[in-house]
Amino acid sequence: MAMAAIRIQSVRKHFGPVAVLHDVSIDIPDGSFTVLVGPSGCGKSTLLRMLAGLEDTPHGEIRVGDRVVNDLLPKERDMAMVFQSYALYPHMTVRENMGFSLTLARASADEKRRRVEDAARILDLEPLLGRFPRELSGGQRQRVAMGRAIVRDPQVFLFDEPLSNLDAKLRVQMRAEIKKLHQRLKTTTVYVTHDQIEAMTMADQIVVMRDGRIEQVGSPLDLFDCPVNRFVAQFIGSPSMNVLEGQIEPGTSLFRTAGTDWPVAPAQAAHAGRPLAYGIRPTDLRLAADGQGVPARVEVVEPTGAETELLVQVGSDTLTVLVAGRTPARPGDLVHLAVDLTQVHLFDGATQRRLVQDDDGRHPGR
Repeated sequence: MAMAAIRIQSVRKHFGPVAVLHDVSIDIPDGSFTVLVGPSGCGKSTLLRMLAGLEDTPHGEIRVGDRVVNDLLPKERDMAMVFQSYALYPHMTVRENMGFSLTLARASADEKRRRVEDAARILDLEPLLGRFPRELSGGQRQRVAMGRAIVRDPQVFLFDEPLSNLDAKLRVQMRAEIKKLHQRLKTTTVYVTHDQIEAMTMADQIVVMRDGRIEQVGSPLDLFDCPVNRFVAQFIGSPSMNVLEGQIEPGTSLFRTAGTDWPVAPAQAAHAGRPLAYGIRPTDLRLAADGQGVPARVEVVEPTGAETELLVQVGSDTLTVLVAGRTPARPGDLVHLAVDLTQVHLFDGATQRRLVQDDDGRHPGR
């Protein structure tokens, strides 16, 4: 199967007076699974459509392998796109839908049958080849849309929020299907979603976007452990990172916010006296013995079986704490929180960038 690295260089895009992409540059390695993630309106789908040739690229360059594709028609780019809406022809069977691009390419009947049946076998669609789209579930339709992409044997797969029309359980199943498919075919894949769980579980490389700009590019665990700024820190990871505003009291290892003192590592005390934000993930807080740690009032208890999520009030701040297993804590209870000091992130109050220490990359056991 043909594969290709993608290089997006200094790409800008306006819709009328509105700038939707600002000088975007990304390298997508050959055979990788790269996810573009960010809130609605950040420019990720526009960038994917420019890659596909569905939007023009007036500024900058898009290169696939050794070809600049800016001026090529979509059909000349050797890419296959899977849309959120499945986009199946209702009057065609599954077999006809999957083979339609080969019909247009005037492939022989034998070639078409072989490639459709190979794709159907990979996606477990063989029993459905004679059905029409109206006779399929949402998950089956999405597999047909993926099958239609596979039969083309493209250099690049493009996915535009393909799972957002599916229910929660099916989304989890389809995530695994798509990941398995990529591991089998090893085709360069670019996948757009606003769901950071999808991004974390599927990607080799995540590109976090906001307001038409790239905030950070890296592996899922790089972004989780070493977010470049407060936005990435709170966007990646579920539940979201707790962030408190205040400053470190000079001469101490205490971060003071809204009348509450939080511990910091001695190395972080060097940032005393300036406006900061203090970040700690819900998994890096634990319930401590009475009288030890930071006092907090329990507001909401959400058990899920394997773990329990607590919403607690500390001063004027509401925080999330994720406890393994069960807890006797009930709404209204006073609890005490212990902090894993190796996992505290500090962000500059003005620039919102994470303050990196000499021993950064410091997250043991992660």
